[in-house]
Amino acid sequence: MTSLHADEAFLGHYHLSHDPFAPRVPGFKFFPAQRKPVLGQLHHLARYSQLLLVVTGPLGSGKTLLRQALVASTNKQSVQSVVVSARGAGDAAGVLRQAAQALDVANAEPNAILKQVVQLGLTGQEVYLLVDDAEQLDESALEALLALAAGTPEGRPHVFLFGESSLIADLEQISGEQELFHVIELQPYEEEETREYLAQRLEGAGAGIELFSAAQISDIHESSDGWPGNINQVARDAMIEAMIASRSAVKRPKMGFTMPKKHVLAISAVVVVAVAAAWLIPGRNKAPTTTGAPTEQAQLPLGKPTPNVEFANSGQPTNLPMVGQPVMRGPLAEEAGGISEGDDGVPVEGSSATPPTVTTTAPPAGVPAGVPATPVAPVAKPAPTPTPAPTVATAKPAPVTKPVAPAPAAKPAPAAKPAEKPAATVAKAGAAGSSWYSSQPTGNFVVQILGTSSEANAQAFVKEQGGQYRYFKKVLNGKPLYVITYGSFPSRAAADSAIKALPAKVQAGKPWPRTVASVQQELAATR
Repeated sequence: MTSLHADEAFLGHYHLSHDPFAPRVPGFKFFPAQRKPVLGQLHHLARYSQLLLVVTGPLGSGKTLLRQALVASTNKQSVQSVVVSARGAGDAAGVLRQAAQALDVANAEPNAILKQVVQLGLTGQEVYLLVDDAEQLDESALEALLALAAGTPEGRPHVFLFGESSLIADLEQISGEQELFHVIELQPYEEEETREYLAQRLEGAGAGIELFSAAQISDIHESSDGWPGNINQVARDAMIEAMIASRSAVKRPKMGFTMPKKHVLAISAVVVVAVAAAWLIPGRNKAPTTTGAPTEQAQLPLGKPTPNVEFANSGQPTNLPMVGQPVMRGPLAEEAGGISEGDDGVPVEGSSATPPTVTTTAPPAGVPAGVPATPVAPVAKPAPTPTPAPTVATAKPAPVTKPVAPAPAAKPAPAAKPAEKPAATVAKAGAAGSSWYSSQPTGNFVVQILGTSSEANAQAFVKEQGGQYRYFKKVLNGKPLYVITYGSFPSRAAADSAIKALPAKVQAGKPWPRTVASVQQELAATR
């Protein structure tokens, strides 16, 4: 499923009015956890501090949303907010030009901008200068902003920089021993705050937190490290993954059960025909040999006599040609889809690959065991008259039924074994995958590729990709889900680098890093 189709199906599947985890959503409400105290601190420092204020945090920590909340929470009559972006305009000229345009200043220089700030102060208006993506500012831009923050005795703007932590080192190098700026570091959400944040986002789109289980919320929190931007991405991926899994379970339930039923019915038909043929073979008689050892002979109901096929004492067929009509097991097995061998390639009893026992000859007296018996003349040539009268007269009922009847009756039961072997094989594969995840360090990361409700699909994907692809079984909404992962990495950064090197076809599914500990937790819950 492409990203576009996944986006369209995502909203319809969950009956959402919009994507709750998009960067910009309609009717956005500021989430106060871990951010409301910072917002109040910024307002306080803007009023009483003369320092440039710096808000730092990693990508996805909510710096831009905090800046939006700061602008929205100011009194528009007493504060004029000027928002500047350092993306693509990180030098002093680019930053001052944006500030001058917003303040309606013709000359984009620090002194001209400060004069306009003083004029606005005389009318009762303060100026907030807020810079997004401040880590992209070069040294000249930082020096110009520090000069604006220092201001003049008559007035000054309140300068706020929102950027990643690398910004601090650049400011320290410029400031030297002077205290020119104050840093506020954003903190990640706790797990309960993550749950409340998800609930607020989902409610805004017309859904509820019940879309996620407690285990999923824990997984989202751990995978995102509690940063709101990462929470948005991981939660959205989890919902799309659950949607695909549920749709696969609806569309493909028959594929996993219809085919085995056909195989079982076909094998049962072969067994029934084999048993019936064994009981309905008409020509059973006993002919004396020259040594006195009895030889049992059965004729196939084909209308004409066929040469005897003899087995040596070792139980292996002698290399004699099969003349006449073929045995009917072969075509029946072919109709059954060729299911006549076990997983290891050994023919299953009752299948077309098992040679039919037509005649069994006891070794002549005096011949040691293991030495092929030499066929005698009366056995080698067919009976002179195919009529049943002599056979009935010479053959005693008890000796005929005694050796022949038990053999076909004992063989049908093992014919059901092929249906059991795949299940045993799958169980071994799952156990091996679980043990691998259990053996990995909990602090390591794996890359989650996709989830599917069909274990056969997971096995096929892993076999096709090879390498470090593996899968494990978890339970989602009471149904099994087979999750495919890639590799094992000592850090999230290493896992992110590995994602970039994956084939384009795999990257299209938006793989994401997760901790081994979260996988082990799901495996423990599944057991």
